[in-house]
Amino acid sequence: MMIGIDCGIAITGWAIMKRGKNRRLKNIGVVDYGVIETKAGCKLETRLDCLYKDLLDIIEEYKPDQAAVESLFYFKNQKTVINVAQARGVTLLALERSGLEIYHYTPLQVKQAVTGYGKATKKQMQKMVKSILELKSIPKPDDAADALAIGVCHLNSI
Repeated sequence: MMIGIDCGIAITGWAIMKRGKNRRLKNIGVVDYGVIETKAGCKLETRLDCLYKDLLDIIEEYKPDQAAVESLFYFKNQKTVINVAQARGVTLLALERSGLEIYHYTPLQVKQAVTGYGKATKKQMQKMVKSILELKSIPKPDDAADALAIGVCHLNSI
């Protein structure tokens, strides 16, 4: 069992997934997915603490043994990249303290693994996640869909 994580300070997407015995692409099971939201207007330290504690609760509940996290990429807005980096640091700390094996994937790797095209749009990614995981609808919100995509990338890479 593994957890895919799409880091963010306001919303962090997460997905608990597993692969069946058959190594086919469509043999990936979704156990659960969702988002951790922190309240705008709260101190940064409070938001990071909430993210850390909620992530530990999810790990405790599902007991994954591996984690896949998207690597940071360039943002035009420096304030955004700093906050995402801080959320990613807290996420990595929670994963490490929980004893998970941690894997890192670039946005390009995730897009290529899910769509076969490194410049796929968000809409293309969401449609492929729905198709690969045989979901009834596109996962919402976007951050949860991104976490599922990271999980698909990981389960097809290991």
